[in-house]
Amino acid sequence: MELIIEKNTFNDYYLPYLDFTARNEIFFGGSSSGKSRFIAQRMVVDIIKNERNFIVVRKTRATLKKSCLQEITQVLSSWKIIKYFDINKTDLTIIYRPTQRMIALFGLDDVEKLKSIVPIIGVFTDIVAEEATEIDEQDIKQLDRRLRGKSNTKKRTTYIFNPILKTHWIYKRFFQGVFGDNDQKYQDENILILKSTYKNNKFLAQDDIDLLENETDKYWKDVYTHGKWGVLGNTVFKNYTIADIKNDPIFSTFDNIKIGLDFGFSNDPTAIVKLYYYRAKRLIYIFDEYSCLGKTNSEISDDIQYLVGQHTVVADSAEPKSIKELNGYNIRIKGAKKGKDSIKFGIQWLQQQTIIIDKSCSGTIDNFEAYCWKKDKSGSSTSEPEDKNNDFIDALRYAMEDDMTSSLLKITVGYR
Repeated sequence: MELIIEKNTFNDYYLPYLDFTARNEIFFGGSSSGKSRFIAQRMVVDIIKNERNFIVVRKTRATLKKSCLQEITQVLSSWKIIKYFDINKTDLTIIYRPTQRMIALFGLDDVEKLKSIVPIIGVFTDIVAEEATEIDEQDIKQLDRRLRGKSNTKKRTTYIFNPILKTHWIYKRFFQGVFGDNDQKYQDENILILKSTYKNNKFLAQDDIDLLENETDKYWKDVYTHGKWGVLGNTVFKNYTIADIKNDPIFSTFDNIKIGLDFGFSNDPTAIVKLYYYRAKRLIYIFDEYSCLGKTNSEISDDIQYLVGQHTVVADSAEPKSIKELNGYNIRIKGAKKGKDSIKFGIQWLQQQTIIIDKSCSGTIDNFEAYCWKKDKSGSSTSEPEDKNNDFIDALRYAMEDDMTSSLLKITVGYR
């Protein structure tokens, strides 16, 4: 069969990726961006032209009929080729009659059935994970094992989703350190990451656009309108961004270097941040970090020589023995002064700065994303932070201690 499709049936934004075959392909972004429709179109082209077999998954089977199956069926109908396909709405399979290539849809609540499925001809070449943020990382690892056997086409896993939270495993596995908040695309020999929003969908009606643009909830607007990775409102810090600092020309001008260290061992890591403070503009650039679990001070000193150099490290003064040991290993280090309410004061001071974190500092980014206020019994946020997800933030407070105290104005009042 010769398949002739008008180009205008595709969103122009996605056309360069019609024949793309990276091992992992991520189509993410805002709601109504057309990403699911494009992947459905591409599956139809691939099953006819490239003789691929697909496994399409969502978290539950019940959601598949009204989403993935309907999306593919609409493509077949609009292209007037549905007569060449057998669509089984009970087994959730779509078979292209001329070659017997298959699209098989599965809910991950029916794993046993997924384990036993085999295509009619050839091997499964593709996994498409719709609403991928619903899916556990272990499920994806199991699915990847289904892409086995010889094939003339490159194996591929495609993820489609709205970016709900930066604490998600997908962000940590694919985005952290390579994809910034303002990036639109990342590509290498193994992966494609493509961001899209409603602005990339030429088929939207005006009322659909108005609904997205008039959203008032910040989290929902960030995620579903602008296609940004979400940050929930209970987090302590909102005044930070993630950037590629080391490739910015300003990086070569850094001279006011500060380093902070928070000690840990088995449960919490030892955490170090290295930063530059631009005092005049109250800008903190965090551009390097180190962390470890279960290491001795001798091992840590070996690890951090390159990072510390001749700079002085400000560390948690609750560990005087560790500070003394590291000094003995030629690490310039001193204890933080701390003092009453030092955590609360440090947080308030940091909230008044602009904090920029290099995209390579994954531990620091994790802390800023997940450091939250405690909640009371009614579920309301308190003014006290939770004592977790804060190792790098504590290190940052120690590093900035002198600048915090120098910003205080001390007035002595005498009486006659």
